[in-house]
Amino acid sequence: MKGDRVLCIVGPTASGKSALADELAFRLATSVISVDAMQVYRGMDIGTAKTPVSERRRPLLMVDVADIGDAYSAQLFQEEARSCIDSLCSEGKLPILCGGTGLYLDATIDDMVFPKGDTSSETRKRYEKMAEDEGNEAVYALLESRDPASAELIHPNNVRRVIRALELLDEGKSYAVQHAGLHERAPWYNASIWGIAMDRERLYRRISVRVDQMLQDGLVDEVEGLVAAGFRDTLTAMQAIGYKEIVDCLEGSCTLPEATEEIKKRTRRYAKRQLSWFKRDGRVKWLDLDQMDTNGAADMIMEKEML
Repeated sequence: MKGDRVLCIVGPTASGKSALADELAFRLATSVISVDAMQVYRGMDIGTAKTPVSERRRPLLMVDVADIGDAYSAQLFQEEARSCIDSLCSEGKLPILCGGTGLYLDATIDDMVFPKGDTSSETRKRYEKMAEDEGNEAVYALLESRDPASAELIHPNNVRRVIRALELLDEGKSYAVQHAGLHERAPWYNASIWGIAMDRERLYRRISVRVDQMLQDGLVDEVEGLVAAGFRDTLTAMQAIGYKEIVDCLEGSCTLPEATEEIKKRTRRYAKRQLSWFKRDGRVKWLDLDQMDTNGAADMIMEKEML
């Protein structure tokens, strides 16, 4: 354990994490480290809800660090995010981690070592071919049917980990059982975690408004540009919410209103998975944003953390 102090803001998508983290970073004259599996990719801006550069009062790190199609992973994120944290700590600044990708957060703040598996095994090749032929959703659905507990722990977009979980099942092991002590492992940093909570229906309304705003901001144009640049197969393979649906729309598989509703539905499901992940972590201190605004939440954190 390094012991350096870090502050984490977590919660479901569209709950207001970025605004709160930016407010805290502004008050503390530090930087925000994004903990989002999709915001690491350059060119995926609108659909991943990256805070526009013009609206960032403080630096936002760990965004735009990879090209679409790069073999990015939680292990690589761990290495690069920890480098950002260590750099800020060496300057006497308190790093603020902000995001909703639970695995990436745990990989960063906890002493987590990733099992590699045999990358050339016939089992892995079979599941990789299944993902290629039938889509990532097919291998995730298979995991859900065989081991629901493990599926609950893994984001459907994280096809590498889905395949690894299926490999473990074939070996008579369960990813969920292996990670049963996930939050009992030794911490890597002295992390204080604050989670955003709000009424479920209010959150769903915020999700709907956000998706509508993404379309107004040019999500269709963003996807068209990525497809024209040769990233069509990568976008659909990643199953990135907002991108796959627009690709389907552009190819005539559905109308734009249908794509919009599908984005909202998948985002709601994703928000539920995020909440489930963070609620399992007993370290999270929850903020009720039905009872306070962003400034009030920042005030409470500053007071409780004695900042």
